[in-house]
Amino acid sequence: MKELIKGNEALAEAAIIAGCRHYFGYPITPQNEITAYMAKRMPEVGGVFVQAESEVASINMVFGAAAAGVRVMTTTSSPGFSLMQEGVSYLAAAHLPCVLANIMRGGPGLGNIAGSQGDYFQAVKGGGHGDYRLIVLTPAYVQEMIDFTILAFDLADKYLIPVLILTDGIVGQMVEPAEFPKDYKPNFYDKSWALTGAKGRPKNVVRTLWLDDYGVENNNIKLQQKYARIKAEFVMYEEFMTEDAEVILVAYGTPARICKAITKKLRNEGYKVGTFRLQSAFPFPEYRLMELALEKHVKGFLVVEMSAGQMVEDVRLSVRDYKPVNFYGRMGGVLPEERKIIEYTLDMLKGKVEVN
Repeated sequence: MKELIKGNEALAEAAIIAGCRHYFGYPITPQNEITAYMAKRMPEVGGVFVQAESEVASINMVFGAAAAGVRVMTTTSSPGFSLMQEGVSYLAAAHLPCVLANIMRGGPGLGNIAGSQGDYFQAVKGGGHGDYRLIVLTPAYVQEMIDFTILAFDLADKYLIPVLILTDGIVGQMVEPAEFPKDYKPNFYDKSWALTGAKGRPKNVVRTLWLDDYGVENNNIKLQQKYARIKAEFVMYEEFMTEDAEVILVAYGTPARICKAITKKLRNEGYKVGTFRLQSAFPFPEYRLMELALEKHVKGFLVVEMSAGQMVEDVRLSVRDYKPVNFYGRMGGVLPEERKIIEYTLDMLKGKVEVN
């Protein structure tokens, strides 16, 4: 049965359904509802809630809990996620599973509390030090805040990797009908590697420091092999009316919702437009975008973001030089205008393409 629920609260309850019983966080808008929700619900389900003294403390508490083999999560918003980056790098280096969420707001700096998408580079390219990656999921609907959060815990345990839920503050604050799974049972993976006390067994070691000549390189090789496996086995995206589209709008989060509405509108007016929506930013659906670029009916792509242009770089790398890729973005929590998206789209349909 569906119920009206806010995106942030949907994410929090979904984490509990997924078996998360350890949450560490620090309040920051526009994700405060998650922290407040967990403060109430964790004691009710026998879990642990700690409001840490900072985001730095939160992410290190996550490291400790993850090393002990429990399902653990922290959530924050843009400046808070910046403070967590050293800990995120440590989690990746130690091959520790956990779920993180960044409900993005306007930046750089303290910026504002409006929804934005300026943290894509930080999330996908690695905001901390070293050659590491995160699985990055990009929900655009409250229902996906539920579904993707549950999926995130399974992916984290399967691949022994931090999984990041990356969405904008609009999705976090949005209230929509959504449904929680009734019969979901958490998939618990083997965690014989965890630090649970070594009585009666050989000791386990969770580490991020190697002082020998090849230790760090060997760990990096293992990480890169894991990322290659993830790319081969997992990617998520949605195509909407792309079968014969001449111009394809590419977006994620709130802009993708706008693009889908525009696609419907322009289709009703006889224009062949489609929308390609990212559901995972890493792995990035590069091969599918390249396939679309090779289609004869496709004239080009228009990337729409709530940023100065970040995801557009990955789209251009995927499409290569096969078709033009144009960009339209707004910054600082300002929504892309429907009028401007339509204007750019019609220009591309008419062959008036000035790649920006």
